[in-house]
Amino acid sequence: MAASNIIYVLTIILYSLSVFGYFIDFLQNNRKANRLAFWFLSIVWVLQTIFLVLRAFQFERLPLLTPFEGLFFYAWAMVTLSLLVNFYFRVDFLVFFMNVVGFSLMSVSLFFPTDNLSPVWEDILTSELLILHVTLIILSYAGFTVAFACSILYLIEHQMLKNKNWGKRLLRFGSLNQLDRFSYAVTMCAYPLLLLGVILGFIWAHSGEGLQTVPLFDPKVLGSLAVLVFYGGYLYQKAVKGKQGYGMAFYNMLGFLVLLANYLLTSEWSSFHIWSV
Repeated sequence: MAASNIIYVLTIILYSLSVFGYFIDFLQNNRKANRLAFWFLSIVWVLQTIFLVLRAFQFERLPLLTPFEGLFFYAWAMVTLSLLVNFYFRVDFLVFFMNVVGFSLMSVSLFFPTDNLSPVWEDILTSELLILHVTLIILSYAGFTVAFACSILYLIEHQMLKNKNWGKRLLRFGSLNQLDRFSYAVTMCAYPLLLLGVILGFIWAHSGEGLQTVPLFDPKVLGSLAVLVFYGGYLYQKAVKGKQGYGMAFYNMLGFLVLLANYLLTSEWSSFHIWSV
C-alpha cells in the first residue's frame, strides 16, 4: 500500500514535469525541452503500469471498477497513445495536447477515494462481462480524446494560416489534411469500441450477474446514447457526405464535450450507475 502511494505521487510529479516540458516546447520551439518531456512521459508510463499491477495484486481483481481506477486507467491509456503517436506519427504538438487531457484526468483522480469496493459492490461488479464493458468504454474514450486533440490543433492551425502566422511552429502542427484524416481514423476506431461497450453494459445489467434492470430514461443511459448519436452523426457526415475541414473539426470538438459531460456528470443523477459517484 505504501509503495503504491509513493509510486502514485511520483507519477503525478513526473507527469506534471512532462506536461511543463511540452508546454515550454510549444511556446519556444525548444527541442531539448521536448526530448526531456518525452523521457519523463516514458517513465510516467512505466510507473503507471507498475501501479496498476500492484493494485491488481492488492485487490485480486483488475483495477478498473472504482472512479479512481477508471480515471487512472483512462490516463494510462492516454499516455500509451501519446507514446505511440510520438513514435509513429511525429506530430509534436499533438502529444502535448493529449497529455494536457491525460494529466487533467490524473489530477481529477486525486479527489476520489483510493479504497477498494465495498464487499456488497465487489460481489456485484466483479464480472468478466462488466470488466470488458468498462475496458472498451475507457479505451473508446481515449480514442475520442486523441480525435479531440487533433481537432483542437486543426482549429488553431486554421486560425494561424488565416492570420498568416508563418514560422517553424506551424510546421510542427502537422498539415491540416493530416490532422483531419487522423481525427477521422481515430474516431472510426473508437466508435465501435464505445458501441460494443454500451451493448455489453446492457447485457450485463440484464443478466443474472447484474442489476436485472436499467431504466431507459436514466441520465447515464441517455448520456451514453447521446454520445453514440453525436459521433455517429460525425462519421455519417465524413463517410457518406464527404465533409471535412473546419466545420467537422468543430463538430468533433463538441462531441468530446458531450462525452466528457457524460463521463463526469451524469453519474451524479444516475439511479443504477452509482459506483461511479
